[in-house]
Amino acid sequence: MTTKIIAEIGINHNGDIEIAKKLIDVASVAGCDYVKLQKRNPDVCVPEDQKFKRKDTPWGNMMYLEYKYKMEFDSSQYDELFSYADSKGIGMFASVWDIDSVDFMKNYTSTMKIPSALITNKDLLFYTRDKSDYLMISTGMSKEVEIENAVKVGNPDLIFHTNSSYPSPVNDLNLNYIDWLYEKYPNKEIGYSGHEYGLIPTYAAVVKGATWIERHITLDRTMWGSDQMASVEPHGLIKLVKDVRSIEKSLGKSGPREVLNSELDKRKSLRG
Repeated sequence: MTTKIIAEIGINHNGDIEIAKKLIDVASVAGCDYVKLQKRNPDVCVPEDQKFKRKDTPWGNMMYLEYKYKMEFDSSQYDELFSYADSKGIGMFASVWDIDSVDFMKNYTSTMKIPSALITNKDLLFYTRDKSDYLMISTGMSKEVEIENAVKVGNPDLIFHTNSSYPSPVNDLNLNYIDWLYEKYPNKEIGYSGHEYGLIPTYAAVVKGATWIERHITLDRTMWGSDQMASVEPHGLIKLVKDVRSIEKSLGKSGPREVLNSELDKRKSLRG
């Protein structure tokens, strides 16, 4: 099976549609299958005790709620971005953080994802399952019973193993959990969403059998924003896709050993 690769733009566009387009370009050139954004209604998602706190941002010092609104694209911008992604031959969808955002994204796509932060929100799980044809969830920062409940309520098509720290310590990645998920949910697709430095653990997840891979992407890890440092830059994304495709080819099939066509000349010269 070909591994599906998601390039998560997330909020690394910093509210700039031109940056978002450049990231779509990068993902398309690299050969990714999808780009993913994050959609929120800040009035719903930002806790009341955080809304009016001050924050230093690239646009100056402002209330946290105002900052979160600056990071959101409106419907006309989403129209433009979906059209742009389509022109580049790449799919696009979003993580939805609230019911309003589910209704918003339904105008554009029937593929949605619920992030790790919200898989304990039963109302959101149930509603998103009803409104989407293909539903993904991530399992970071969760206890096993919370994941079990999310799967029961949301009945996702795809379950992502992930560590929710940015960046994730390599010794906390626990890639063997992919095996556990396959054993526990044999009728689900299992993926890996990586937030670690480097690419090697993501390659290992492919060997483990993850059928979907997700990595945050950025134009430059030194850009402003909380997710930039745990993201993959353009040259790294190109390498990631190329290497994943090589891994897929190299795995071959299980079963008794056969002499391969590439070995015939050497077999003849060494064995006669």
